[in-house]
Amino acid sequence: MKPTAPPDAPSISAGARRPRWQRVLAWLALGTGLLVLALIGVGFVLDEPRPHVAPSAEADVVAHAVERAVNVAAWERTGAVRWTFAGQRSHLWDRARSLVRVRWGSVEVQLRGTWGRAWRDGVEVRGAERNSLVAQAWSGFVNDSFWLNPCAKLFDPGTQRALIALPGGGRGLLVSYASGGVTPGDAYLWELPPAGRGDTPRAWKMWVSIIPIGGVEASWEHFVTLATGARVATRHRLGPVTLRLDDVAGAATLAELEPGADPFAKLLAPR
Repeated sequence: MKPTAPPDAPSISAGARRPRWQRVLAWLALGTGLLVLALIGVGFVLDEPRPHVAPSAEADVVAHAVERAVNVAAWERTGAVRWTFAGQRSHLWDRARSLVRVRWGSVEVQLRGTWGRAWRDGVEVRGAERNSLVAQAWSGFVNDSFWLNPCAKLFDPGTQRALIALPGGGRGLLVSYASGGVTPGDAYLWELPPAGRGDTPRAWKMWVSIIPIGGVEASWEHFVTLATGARVATRHRLGPVTLRLDDVAGAATLAELEPGADPFAKLLAPR
């Protein structure tokens, strides 16, 4: 004998008569759930384990060759540099005095280390809002300046360098950062041409805390040479997305790069 449903159980025909908007929402919820599951599946497929290779003196030799390829010696003579990162933030970096100006939207923040002052629409802000904007500017500057010239940070304190053979004869230089920056513990695998074909990086793969998938690759393209002779890449392809660094310029001094009044006078003025 088949079991019978309770008298108050809805019938199939009753469910089919649900309002159209409810059925649409149900299909949207199902589609969203399937999309999330698909993205999780793609993440597991694309996720690449971080290589673990012992540091070596040979890796240091290759890292120094990369430094020469982008003229890190000239970068050390670059006293001031400016650029716009991904159309989001504009930076002016007085490297000689360790001062930074970050602008986005109607906000301007000027930094000396992690301390700074902030203005919105030209009016200085204070208190909790200032602290929030300064922290945001500092975090953005650390990220954006690393993208500007990470080849100048291959031998930072806390770094380790190791070599990995790549398919097709390419060379891989794995640089791990045990300290420094906003997210210590990150690692980058620089992809270099085969030996004898130059030492300018072509791409890197990233294992970083802010990206949940390991081994995401970004190209290093459109190198430009600053007035001082330092070379920096201004285009990075990450799949269908291109990360751009625009208005990139550098000079030996801030006065050469930004003639006129000191752009950091507001930061240095008494409060």
